[in-house]
Amino acid sequence: MTRLFFVLRIVAALAIGAAVVGQIITSLRYWQLQGLTDIPFRLTNFFSFFTIESNILATVVLVMAIGLTLLKKSPRWFSVLRAVATTFMVTTGIVYNLLLRGIELEQGSTLGWSNEILHLWGPLYLLVDWLFAPGRHRLDWKHIGTIVAFPIVWAVYTLVRGAVTYDPVLDGGWYPYPFLNPETSANGYLSVAFYVILIAAVIGLVGAGVIRISRLRRGPGAAHAIDDEPDSGDRTAAAA
Repeated sequence: MTRLFFVLRIVAALAIGAAVVGQIITSLRYWQLQGLTDIPFRLTNFFSFFTIESNILATVVLVMAIGLTLLKKSPRWFSVLRAVATTFMVTTGIVYNLLLRGIELEQGSTLGWSNEILHLWGPLYLLVDWLFAPGRHRLDWKHIGTIVAFPIVWAVYTLVRGAVTYDPVLDGGWYPYPFLNPETSANGYLSVAFYVILIAAVIGLVGAGVIRISRLRRGPGAAHAIDDEPDSGDRTAAAA
């Protein structure tokens, strides 16, 4: 099992990393063809997409997993990081395929195969990896706070930056996703607030599911998980 996921993680890291790089190259060419010269602004926009940030984190986590496998180590903190990356990627897949599939976003002309890896196959692999790969620790429910911390910061950053930036192509503020733009939403900030709460709920539910999976003593991957918490009998004995 360890050898299988060692190979799968290499393939997944290369595929996701290539998808991010491929989209960057495609976007740069697209901006050049459009005669745009504000490349730093466009690149900042590119890296402000939650999708891109999630996939970069997933690539880093997979590379770290490969290194830790070679070192034969599986620290508990890394399971927390894996849980964060898995939650973000699964949320990316859910939100994109329910709300955004078929809508070309503003990162430039979309690269087809890259788009599918970033929004479908990457999220699916991270979920499979969490379910079945060896070395998953039993996590505490308190780690929900760790999982939702970055999305909260990202949402605040996105709304503030959108309000203070001006994109001459759009003739208005720049927002990574249409449903976060109060200027074009049907009910302005009320609509935006609805979607922010909805996405926060999805992230919370997915994060709770990821943690719940880690706490299963039976089921997918449980035989290869690391249970470093004593069971109730051990705790009773230790207290006696």
